[in-house]
Amino acid sequence: MKILLLEDNKRLSNLIIEALEEKAYKVDWFEDGKLALESIYNGYDCFVLDINVPGIDGLSLLKELRVMDDKTPAIIISANVELETIKDAYVKGCDEYMKKPFYIYELELKLDKLCKKDNNNLALLGDFTYDIKKEKLFDDKKDEVKLAKKEILLFNLFSKNIEKVITFEQIEQYVWEGDLTTNENIRALIKRLRKKLPDETILSQGGMGYILNIIKK
Repeated sequence: MKILLLEDNKRLSNLIIEALEEKAYKVDWFEDGKLALESIYNGYDCFVLDINVPGIDGLSLLKELRVMDDKTPAIIISANVELETIKDAYVKGCDEYMKKPFYIYELELKLDKLCKKDNNNLALLGDFTYDIKKEKLFDDKKDEVKLAKKEILLFNLFSKNIEKVITFEQIEQYVWEGDLTTNENIRALIKRLRKKLPDETILSQGGMGYILNIIKK
């Protein structure tokens, strides 16, 4: 599981990172909200955000995040216990609000509950599967199909938007990690990935974007 941690208290951050890395979680730590904002599309499974940090505060970052991604769980950790702040956090899209101080074990439980995927596999056409946790694609013979970095990121984006259209803007932000690109480059990426998959796995949606054709169970 890959987590973005926004926290400017170094001691608390080190405690969180040490505890989560013992559970084999990958943690990207930011002290500044502006730097975190530049990285929010890097394929995270969960966001842990303090409110009062340098640069952009945690609630503003959460608001920006929810414009493009309303699925990835977000936990606010803050010493601010004012009711209006807590209400605002939930309005902006947080899934949990943890008041400091808290036990690191509490955070671990919240992460396990909110962010672990119960089903790690996407069942695709032609008995292909994509393992979300391992970020690997397997064909109908269970052999691995090699994927480039951007192809993996695209699959991760699809996995966060099951049965939803992902737009060109979402692909640009997530797969190109915020760097500018063109619709032609996105179409070229889709074309390359389609060659590795059964026909009709990735469907165009009238110039709006694409949807992944999964097998419902």
